[in-house]
Amino acid sequence: MPDILVRHIDDVLAERIKDIAREHQWSINEAILHALRRGVGLAGDDLMRRELHDIAMLGGTWETTETAAFRAALEAFERVSGRPLFEHDEANQDPK
Repeated sequence: MPDILVRHIDDVLAERIKDIAREHQWSINEAILHALRRGVGLAGDDLMRRELHDIAMLGGTWETTETAAFRAALEAFERVSGRPLFEHDEANQDPK
């Protein structure tokens, strides 16, 4: 396999590579290879993406009581009479 030398890696990128290596208990070389494979679309089972997806699912779950309270709050807003504080009128907007 060929070796490739990458020059001028900034400090932020170098630290992120080290963080990924530590988090996954990989060598720095393994972390760079995973990042390169992912970046060029050659990662079959994308471990980093799968973990982010798992975290997103956990963050999006509500208890039954929380869901009921949220729906009740939405219904209360629907019963409020009046008009919006701000009207969205595209014809009268100032150009930016």
